[in-house]
Formats: sequence, structure tokens, C-alpha cells
Amino acid sequence: MKLGLLTAPLPSVPLMEIAKWASAQRFEMLEVCCWPKSAEVNRRYAGITHIEVENLNKDQGEQIVGELKTHNITMSALGYYPNNLHPDKNHRESVNEHTKKVIKAAGLMGVPVVSTFIGADASKTQAENWEEAQKVWPDIVKYAEDNNVKIAIENCPMIFSKDEWPSGHNVAYSPKIWREMFAKFGPAVGLNLDPSHLVWQMIDIERVIKEFGTRIYHTHVKDMEIDREGLYENGIMSAGIGWQRPRLPGYGEVNWAKFVSALSQVGYDYVLCVEHEDRRFEGTDELVKQGFMIARNQIAPLLPM
Repeated sequence: MKLGLLTAPLPSVPLMEIAKWASAQRFEMLEVCCWPKSAEVNRRYAGITHIEVENLNKDQGEQIVGELKTHNITMSALGYYPNNLHPDKNHRESVNEHTKKVIKAAGLMGVPVVSTFIGADASKTQAENWEEAQKVWPDIVKYAEDNNVKIAIENCPMIFSKDEWPSGHNVAYSPKIWREMFAKFGPAVGLNLDPSHLVWQMIDIERVIKEFGTRIYHTHVKDMEIDREGLYENGIMSAGIGWQRPRLPGYGEVNWAKFVSALSQVGYDYVLCVEHEDRRFEGTDELVKQGFMIARNQIAPLLPM
């Protein structure tokens, strides 16, 4: 396993500067954000563009890969996390098309994974959203297969604000749906497993790894702190709103030694990618970098030298 980071919290820092810094701090891989430059988003850590994929050609892609190699950095994945089942048809078509552009760019650069969400309409039930996913996603999956790229679906329900309640903006957050998703879409689709989202759903992390280990194509290293006062005030029917706090590894409830051990036991041998969303370490690039180093110090001792 190798230590990596998601580039999202450093939106104004050029990719090669991130790579140079990350390499100096013993990170080996980057998940690179690839939103379109024109994206209008209203949530944290979205709309970030570290590689413009719209018109990327093979020569340009090889140049990026080569420059990263000079810093001893490779790309674990290209990341683009829109709502691919958005209820507005025009918006949905736009993000679906950009998802394909990200997949094509990954294929051109030899990046094996694209990380994203299935999507959802917050006003629909899980069953209704899954039914819609089966209409939208086969075309995207076929495109990934044709470009020799795997799709890693992050298991975040995307319920953080009132506009995302009650069903969230990503239907693929539970084992039941994962089984159906894998059966329907085949081996091109797997998980970008983030244990923080299992904590507040009370889903057993080690059991997930044991059952779905062969379909874990990428991981996000992020912790989860449960605000017990917020849980008392809001209750579980708020679906996490008001009481779940994304934290850096070691500042929440994930047992990272058990997480890494479980991954090792199922043969996972890819990236442990730090997804930094800890509000206590944002506001400046230096604070963000400090957060990444805190995460490194928690995870690196669990990996072989």
C-alpha cells in the first residue's frame, strides 16, 4: 500500500507544486481533481480543477505523467464527484458527459481509476434512485471499459445539508446497494472506500472490507467524529446533519490499525489516499498542509518501509 492525498483542499496551488511538496512529505500518489473550469458548485472541496480534461490529448497527458514522475509521484485516480443522477436533466447530461471526459483522460494517461459518485435525487427513495441509476450508468460503465479504466464509487451518502435531506445525493452508500451495483455493472465498477461514512451509519468497517475486498479499487483516509451533543439534539433521523464531523485520521472514531490490517488481509495493495475535510485545519494552504502531515503521521507507521 502507498500513501496518497486528494488534491481538493489546495485549489489554488498548481498540480506540480502539490506534487513536489507531497513527495517531500513522503506521499507517493495523488488523486487529482478534474472538475470542469466552468463548474458552478455550492459545496466544499468541489469545483476544483488541477487537470483540465476537456481537450486533453495523449501528448499532453504523457507530459503531465512525466512531470509528476520527476517528483516520484504517480496518480492513483482522477477525481470528479458530481451528482450523476441530478433531477435537472440538462445538469445531469452535462455532468455525465464530463464524467466520460475524465474517464477518457484517465485512459490517455494510464491512470487506472476514476473516482466519483453514482448520484441521487434527494426527494426519491433509495429504490427509486437505484432504478434510475440502472438507466443512466450502463453507458458510462461501457465507456470506462472501452478506455480500460475502473470506476471507484465513494460510499458517501452526501447528506450534509437540508437540500440533500432525506435521501442524499449518492445512492451507493450501503452494502445492499453495492451488491446490486456490482452484479449489474460488473467488474468495471468498485468502491472508493471511505471508512468515515461507515462510522455514522453504524456499518461494520472490517466486515465491509472482508465482504467487498476484491471490489475496493481505491480508498479515502478520513476519520469521523460524532458530536454526541449534536446527536442528542437532532437524533439519528436527521441522517447525520448536525452531529457528524469529518476529521483527520486519529481525531475520530476509526481504528486505523484495524482498517489497514483488514485491507492487507484481503490483499488490497493500492493507495491509502488522505481526504482532508477537517475544518480545524483549513483557511490557509499552510494549515491544510499541516493537516495532511498529521494524517501522514497517523498512517505511515502502519505501512511497510
